[in-house]
Amino acid sequence: MDKVKVAIIGSGNIGTDLMMKTLRSSSLEMAVLVGVDPRSDGLARAERLGIATTSGGLDHFVTTPEFEDVAIVFDATSAAAHERHATILAQLNKQVVDLTPAAVGPYVIPTVNLDRVVGEPNVNMVTCGGQATVPIVAAISGVTPVHYAEIVASIASRSAGPGTRANIDEFTETTALALKSVGGATQGKAVIILNPAEPPLIMRGTVLCLCDDAEETEIEAAIERMVTSVAEFVPGYRLKQKVQFQRYTRNSPLRLPEQEAGFTGLQVSVFLEVEGAAHYLPAYAGNLDIMTSAALRTAERMTELDAIRGK
Repeated sequence: MDKVKVAIIGSGNIGTDLMMKTLRSSSLEMAVLVGVDPRSDGLARAERLGIATTSGGLDHFVTTPEFEDVAIVFDATSAAAHERHATILAQLNKQVVDLTPAAVGPYVIPTVNLDRVVGEPNVNMVTCGGQATVPIVAAISGVTPVHYAEIVASIASRSAGPGTRANIDEFTETTALALKSVGGATQGKAVIILNPAEPPLIMRGTVLCLCDDAEETEIEAAIERMVTSVAEFVPGYRLKQKVQFQRYTRNSPLRLPEQEAGFTGLQVSVFLEVEGAAHYLPAYAGNLDIMTSAALRTAERMTELDAIRGK
């Protein structure tokens, strides 16, 4: 099968790391890297690798000969920029994988709902925190109803570029919504911490779920299966320690207001670590690695299901 040509909009950290991963793909061909800063390291690296580039942004890219042959476009810019890009690319019938928090299209978490949304013209990769934690919430909700899910994503300050810092509000809102719409929680809350520690720390994720009572062994087994599934395309994704369980009742400070008297449930705490593959960025930047790895898996699945053939 011929490789499917792709373009990446955004020549920053995420776009450049995604480019390096795409070069390793057996089904995708890296065709064009699109940026707006002619001095960016990403564009310079692409040129050294013989990949077509433009520093004129999407407006210039759509006028180039390479644009016609591109089937999938990754957008690694910002939420605000993507809203404009999405309109243009939809009119030009391009499949779009959105790595910003714009959420123009449906959320996709590869291990949870990829096949249900892969045919959509625009899919959203949620956030790094969402990619790390929503699979865990989905695993738990597959065993027992999750009434509340709260996640904390802690990333190295060095791995948070201008795009991440400009989209903190969108990060928390998008991740919280994905905890509900994809993870299956009734309520969701997300927090991001930019850790300035030196040397930089590897990405960590904490998931706390309040759910109905269930067999702890079943929940733990479901979580472990999910971790294994994510690690198939993010090898540095792992449990930091054993899953923790604690029963709570109506007198617990964590009790939800709508719970009836006498309710007994489980508090499930999961601690994750995400180490990057260091294809372009340092290993501590697991937050970027899990986003680009998930986006790559999504685009590869599009080609497997012929979602873009014949367009």
